[in-house]
Amino acid sequence: MNGRAIGAGLLTAAALVALGALPAAAAEGLPAAPTPEQAASAPQTLDTLSRFFARDGALARSAAAPRVEGGSVPVRILSPDFVAGKPGAPVARVEFRASRAVASDGQKASLWTVKQPGGWQVVNIATGDDEIRYAEHGRRVLPGGLVFREPQIDAWYVQKGAKVLPLDEDAVRAVGMNGTSLAAYRERVAEAYGDKLPGSAYAKKGAAGGYAPQSAAPAPAAAPRAAAAETEPAVTVASAAAGAGALLVLGLTGTVLIRRRNGAGEA
Repeated sequence: MNGRAIGAGLLTAAALVALGALPAAAAEGLPAAPTPEQAASAPQTLDTLSRFFARDGALARSAAAPRVEGGSVPVRILSPDFVAGKPGAPVARVEFRASRAVASDGQKASLWTVKQPGGWQVVNIATGDDEIRYAEHGRRVLPGGLVFREPQIDAWYVQKGAKVLPLDEDAVRAVGMNGTSLAAYRERVAEAYGDKLPGSAYAKKGAAGGYAPQSAAPAPAAAPRAAAAETEPAVTVASAAAGAGALLVLGLTGTVLIRRRNGAGEA
């Protein structure tokens, strides 16, 4: 599993919550636009990307010359309704859309956008382009399949019909190299997380982790993300990465979130 750090421009504390239990806060600072692609390529977003790519002296901010490549992709996260066994619930729900940004020196980042009342807005920037790479990888492995992430173990899968196949080493450890059936996968996540859903005693205690395997140490704090409009599922802490949870403050204004990933997963 890759280590991550999650931070926010003006947030100084992280929320410890169960899956889907935290109402997300509205993002401010970056402009809203009619489409995710327009939000990702807005001048103010590109300026923020320049600062992001220039962190730690990686290159001069004036030399970053960030660009956004291709369109956005929907990013799906394991659904609490599926874990709970709600009839007809899909295995995952769309939490945000991601666009790939590239700097002049080859650094890559993922721009996360959600739909606000005023339009699409970038609410998070993450190093690397995992979200886009796994979407592409899933299409190759199982054409027409639904790519999703089980964030509690940082695992990526692709599902189509009754089949669930792993896309990274964390998923292989969870379901095996040849994958598993959708029914067997639900049994696994229900056992692991069924007592940690919204409304559970676990959630009401405010315990951290949510989905960490019971044999593992509690997961670290996760920062809240921006709320989506009614036409989009609310962005929740289900999207938060596992790993060390140090705050990374880049001097941004508003509550735009910055997530720094230490290393990238394989696809």
